[in-house]
Amino acid sequence: MAFAETLALDGGDALPSFQIAYQVYGTLNADKSNAILVCHALTGDQHVANEHPVTGKAGWWSLMVGPGRPIDTDRYFVICANVLGGCMGSTGPASSNPANGEPYALDLPVITVRDMVRAQARLVDELGIEKLFAVVGGSMGGMQVLQWAVSYPERVFAAIPIATAPRHTSQNIGFNEVGRQAVMADPDWCGGKYLTLGKRPAKGLAVARMAAHITYLSESALHHKFGRHLQDREALTFGFDADFQIESYLRHQGMTFVERFDANSYLYLTRAMDYFDLAKDYRGRLADAFRGATSRFCVISFSSDWLFPTAENRSIVHSLNASGANVSFVEVETDRGHDAFLLDEPELFRTVSGFLRGAARVRGLAE
Repeated sequence: MAFAETLALDGGDALPSFQIAYQVYGTLNADKSNAILVCHALTGDQHVANEHPVTGKAGWWSLMVGPGRPIDTDRYFVICANVLGGCMGSTGPASSNPANGEPYALDLPVITVRDMVRAQARLVDELGIEKLFAVVGGSMGGMQVLQWAVSYPERVFAAIPIATAPRHTSQNIGFNEVGRQAVMADPDWCGGKYLTLGKRPAKGLAVARMAAHITYLSESALHHKFGRHLQDREALTFGFDADFQIESYLRHQGMTFVERFDANSYLYLTRAMDYFDLAKDYRGRLADAFRGATSRFCVISFSSDWLFPTAENRSIVHSLNASGANVSFVEVETDRGHDAFLLDEPELFRTVSGFLRGAARVRGLAE
């Protein structure tokens, strides 16, 4: 959807116009009270429950969203939008700059999570929805959920932030910087102008993805899946080929990622996560950020997630309690690490399904 009006940004700049690409699933009811906004993580997009047009694979959360799934498209009207700064149709660094017709590249102003949410709110307005039944998302998507609850408390009935945090830790900022430097060190990055020059910094982006992917898993999960098993060989080669299965796996993850993702978008979206700090405008008091929140919250963490550990999620819960919000909390026991929110985790599915059913009863949505 194209928007002709200006969008003010946190950094002081503004977009004279912008576009948001989105997918919808299910049917909006007569009073438009059954809409759920699903917010995607760093490398996700709007294709949450349909076949991806680039990879041909199932939607990134098809285990969670669909007919009979916890987010049931037979019951709810589900919206998923590619974030501002993304690379699947929403305005991002690969989009045409109206000032010169060339890709924005690094001329695109830096985007924040709050900017993403502002753009999503415009989309929801255009769809004629005054109040969302729920906003749901994990990781960077969870940051968006929290920002929705703070920026538009009157427009969110229920909020499910999963495996997230109210701000990025210095460790996470450090991991993101390693990835950005890998991209920018690629000679084909060309100062961000690679599209204009017909190039792609594929190797740098692949390395960034490899490094990040390790943080999405746990040591236990890596050990159980790969151990020290060799890849298609009987003995070590005493060289620098992929001797171990984990090496081959990470190389595959890196190279398949570059087929569907834009390198500059990776820079912009990791920066948006780094800048996220929900309490910053409230004298560092997270409870004050939630003071006006009227949503019902269900906060979910994973026991083996060391990227967004349970302690970070508990800080959200404590602050919501201090602000007087209605909040429940579940820590899912799993060895799958941060990526558990995307995987087949029955306790996660039961929690989301049960919470939404309860919220639907309170909201008065028909069974």
